[in-house]
Amino acid sequence: MQIWAGFAFFVFFVNPFNLSMSTGITITLCILMLLAYVFDITSSKTKIPAVILLLVLGYVVKEASLLLGMELPDLSSILPVLGTVGLILIVLEGALELQLDRSKFPFIRKSMLVALLPMLAISFSLAWAFWYFGDSTFKNALSSSIPFAVISSSIAIPSARYLSRENRSFVTYESSFSDIFGVLFFNFVTENDHIGTGTWWHFSGQILLMLIISFVATLALAYFLNNIKHHIKFAPIILIIVLIYFVSKVYHLPALIFILLFGLFLENIDELRHYKFIRRFHPVDFSKEVAKFSELTGEFAFLIRASFFILFGFLLERTEIMDPTSMIWALGITAGIFIFRALFLALFRMPLNPLLYMAPRGLITILLFLSVPVSKQSHLASKSLLIQVIVLSALVMMFGLMKAKTPEKESNLTPDAS
Repeated sequence: MQIWAGFAFFVFFVNPFNLSMSTGITITLCILMLLAYVFDITSSKTKIPAVILLLVLGYVVKEASLLLGMELPDLSSILPVLGTVGLILIVLEGALELQLDRSKFPFIRKSMLVALLPMLAISFSLAWAFWYFGDSTFKNALSSSIPFAVISSSIAIPSARYLSRENRSFVTYESSFSDIFGVLFFNFVTENDHIGTGTWWHFSGQILLMLIISFVATLALAYFLNNIKHHIKFAPIILIIVLIYFVSKVYHLPALIFILLFGLFLENIDELRHYKFIRRFHPVDFSKEVAKFSELTGEFAFLIRASFFILFGFLLERTEIMDPTSMIWALGITAGIFIFRALFLALFRMPLNPLLYMAPRGLITILLFLSVPVSKQSHLASKSLLIQVIVLSALVMMFGLMKAKTPEKESNLTPDAS
């Protein structure tokens, strides 16, 4: 119980009732999750991204705990686990909302390019800056720069829910692809000391193997989902998905590809019903099960995402937030993010309002930052810089959403535009 003592400042309000520590901690956790829910449902009115409020909430919890003289445990080891599970569920949740047909293929291709090209441009530009002004090699500088170049689907997808359907679809595709491309690029750079022809062949083989695994696992899980008659059927599916992801990660395989393909297959099985094999799934009845599964996934994703950002806020230090040295870098990086984004959105003839502002950094940024090997870190890429870029990009998104038109008045973004 001691590891959660830091969250127990709310017990101050229940102490007069002489409740036990375990009861107080349970009340505390429930209150924190309910506050996260309030932040989530009010974000459409306030336009304030829930992530900012969650970070503040976590930080306030820690400061209040210190004022009450509580001993704060080290919870940093929990953060990567929560973040990884959250990433899995968020990408799956987003994929379960995307409907595919041939007319949308140009739209999907465009979202892939808008996700990939700015990420590469930002990564190499920032790597050059880290290399030029720091004391690391260019490769190590690149390892440290990639986390800042990836859009966080954990923030972008929930924040886009109040945009028009077309803009929401674009943000979901783009941020999901950004996560996948970012993880692939990051693993390629950090796991290979020397990059050559053999490295590229090995990397291509990993992607091909993951596609095969994704195909087999997707069909197997879909079969189980359609045929399990036990009243508990969705929780085992989610556990298997998480298991496949972590096992794939052990072998350095791009497991997010599997998550995306699995979600897309479930949501779009009706589009494949003309295939004889797919008819065995009874698409009409199967779609009802997918709808229930999607709802459960959304519930789990909310709990994990909220817990992650509250915990991250709890781990923040005042000196890290207000570091003036890194603030200069943070302002430059944030400006570069949106300058590159504006250029590529204009290049692909995408509407700048509101898509320009939908480029937050968050969960995936933190996970990749924590995954950079110590030997491959640039001293300029500090935790203070990470926190400040996340907050600044979220603030830009907040002001952009305030400025954006409502979905009813917003001009449509046609999915089949070339």
